[in-house]
Amino acid sequence: MAPAVYTAAMNMPLVDRRGRRVRDLRISITDRCNFRCVYCMPKTVFGRDYPFLPRNELLSFEEIARVARLFAAQGVQKIRLTGGEPLLRRDTEQLIELLAAIPGIELTLTTNGSLLSQRAQSLKAAGLRRVTVSLDALDDAIFGRMNDVGFPVARVLNGIDAAAAAGLAPVKVNMVVKRGVNDDQIIPMAEHFRGRGQILRFIEYMDVGSSNGWRMDEVVPSAEIVARIAAVFPLDAVDPAYAGEVAERWRYRDGGGEIGVVSSVTHAFCGGCTRVRLSTEGKLYTCLFAQQGHDLRQLMRDGKTDDEIAAAIVAIWQARDDRYSEIRSAQTAHGKKIEMSYIGG
Repeated sequence: MAPAVYTAAMNMPLVDRRGRRVRDLRISITDRCNFRCVYCMPKTVFGRDYPFLPRNELLSFEEIARVARLFAAQGVQKIRLTGGEPLLRRDTEQLIELLAAIPGIELTLTTNGSLLSQRAQSLKAAGLRRVTVSLDALDDAIFGRMNDVGFPVARVLNGIDAAAAAGLAPVKVNMVVKRGVNDDQIIPMAEHFRGRGQILRFIEYMDVGSSNGWRMDEVVPSAEIVARIAAVFPLDAVDPAYAGEVAERWRYRDGGGEIGVVSSVTHAFCGGCTRVRLSTEGKLYTCLFAQQGHDLRQLMRDGKTDDEIAAAIVAIWQARDDRYSEIRSAQTAHGKKIEMSYIGG
């Protein structure tokens, strides 16, 4: 008989205090990145260079796979690898092979695309299903200011094409929109990705962490984004693909594909949130806007059994009551929170 802690295996869904099931696990596999996007990992944090973790503090691939298997037993169906930039971690394909062997898991990865053209084939061969690529502008000057290292758009586009050719499809492209910075790129981005079989998603600029200088007046509401695009390319709303889907979907009326908008600021979706996040050094966070996590690495390195760690996971999720986006205010927006680059977005 399966241990009592494996609730999913006993047809007893693991739910939090608001009745939300755990479905999605996001795993940050490195805190390092070769970009310095101003909304995520600015070059300096409160006047200091960005601090990185010593290598021995990172979870090993075997530890990551162990946690992933325990979450799969609790009902997780989708795992997304994030960072930092996950392709900066050496031998990422080896981790993908370990995770792809877990039954019933859809395995995806989010990347800035800088290394994707060289790695797309090997990622697919290792068992990766899909990729999401971050791209905040088509104009080189604007994109260079957004990534703050002058990285060219063409190399990211090459990575997107390589991923599609390798079968990591449909490729999703995420654009974080900041008013007065890159919002003039909304229509050019929509026009570029129409009809290519790739899904462009516009993300409201969020107050994740404490170092990005977030201001409400820099947020472009998703309703405004949709209206701008619909004025040029008429759109129709599309039903969610599954319960708890974060992006609101819109289809081009002429058959040119679809877009999505993620509205964490103006249209909170806390009530359907099924995500849990594992940081680079093994802390579990039940909300993107959390202030503290739960240390699973210590449990593993203290020699706890799978049943003991699973029991801790169950207790953490069952106690979950997060709804930050529903209670966001001027005060909460500037409180201390975990940084996006640390937890993986």
